[in-house]
Amino acid sequence: MSTSSAPYDLVVIGGGSGGVASARRAASYGAKVALIESSRLGGTCVIRGCVPKKLMMYAAQFGQTLREGLQPGWQVAQAEFSMAKWQEAKGKEIDRLEGIYARMLETSGVETIRGHGVIKSTTEVQVGDRVLSTQRILIASGATPNRSAFPGLELAATSNELLDLSTLPKRVGVIGAGYIALEFACILRGLGSEVSVFYRGDLPLRGFDESVSSRLVAAMKLQGIQLHANTDFKLLGQQGSKFKLQTAAGTYEFDFVLNATGRSPNTQGLGLENIGLRTGPAGEIEVNKYSHTGIKGVYAVGDVTNRVNLTPVAIAEGRALAENEFNGKDLTVDHTSVPTATFTSPPIGSVGLTEEQAAKRALIRVYETEFTPMKTKFSGGEQKTYMKLLVDDASDRVLGIHMLGDDAPEMIQLLGVLYTMGATKADFDRTIAVHPSSAEEWVLLRELSRTVGTSA
Repeated sequence: MSTSSAPYDLVVIGGGSGGVASARRAASYGAKVALIESSRLGGTCVIRGCVPKKLMMYAAQFGQTLREGLQPGWQVAQAEFSMAKWQEAKGKEIDRLEGIYARMLETSGVETIRGHGVIKSTTEVQVGDRVLSTQRILIASGATPNRSAFPGLELAATSNELLDLSTLPKRVGVIGAGYIALEFACILRGLGSEVSVFYRGDLPLRGFDESVSSRLVAAMKLQGIQLHANTDFKLLGQQGSKFKLQTAAGTYEFDFVLNATGRSPNTQGLGLENIGLRTGPAGEIEVNKYSHTGIKGVYAVGDVTNRVNLTPVAIAEGRALAENEFNGKDLTVDHTSVPTATFTSPPIGSVGLTEEQAAKRALIRVYETEFTPMKTKFSGGEQKTYMKLLVDDASDRVLGIHMLGDDAPEMIQLLGVLYTMGATKADFDRTIAVHPSSAEEWVLLRELSRTVGTSA
């Protein structure tokens, strides 16, 4: 076993978005940095998450347009989707992106080490037969799918395996109520699968604004997706190539079952016990607002901390840490003003508080609109767009912005700028509309839907 002679300024465990961002930023200030990755560079987002998922979403949307959304005057011959050809193209694109990550690390001066990193002490990380001596350790190991919510769930595929399919399953059961479950349900339905979604609560998307969640449920039913709320799960079994899901309401048979019950921080086998670093109730590494753990010189960013588990947040946390440690800054990440997009069909865009959250804090005014977009109406479609503004009655500041409809992910990015700046309803009102567009409805919301909450 060999020990590195010259100590590193920073050793990063995990080559996902947060780890790579922090490593590169630290190296840009002259730090000697090593990054350890046991799998592929790019992490969940690039390799088996949001990037390939969105590529699959594009394919699904194209299919839905061919079947349901052709504009008057167009005629298209019968089209057929090949999962195998899509898989081949996706593989090439992910390989290309991983190559970009590798080159970015190399040109930044970061040493990439392939293998499983284990923390031996607060100043040592072992990779295979090599022990790296370092002043700082950053844990950015991400999260891994849960597999034990009820008996037999380990038989189900996760999003990792789904994105590697080369044939499209005919009948799919999706277990889960989060955005991953609903996104893949919409995608698979758009590609042509028969899809059923099972979840324990009344509504999916816990933590989302309920006006949006309920309307998404209606939209998914309109697409032919079967939704089973309040499910009491008993057992998932497999006979040959078929899966049988047993619930209190009955037994359902599928060709493919997706486990989308959530993800847990990936802390197993990191050697946390060697430095006395304990994890929180969800298995997360607990950190302060600067991403410092309770152990001097040991830090953590991204999904392993279970704060806001989104790629851009992990990147911001990683860069802030590097700026503070190597450039004398005093940066933190505001986890309360993060714009998010959910790539369901139709998609969701949100930033700020939900109506339920805002009403507990103040007296608020609610403005909302629901309409059928011009493009949809002209092609004979039924899907509506929904928009909602939550406004603090005393200050007129916008507390929450929520949308369900086409282009919601694109709109919410810029609306997030307004929210972060502290925009008021008056700021929206005095902005001239862009016509004809769906986005103009944000500045034309004049009719008050309701007032809720307290003025305490």
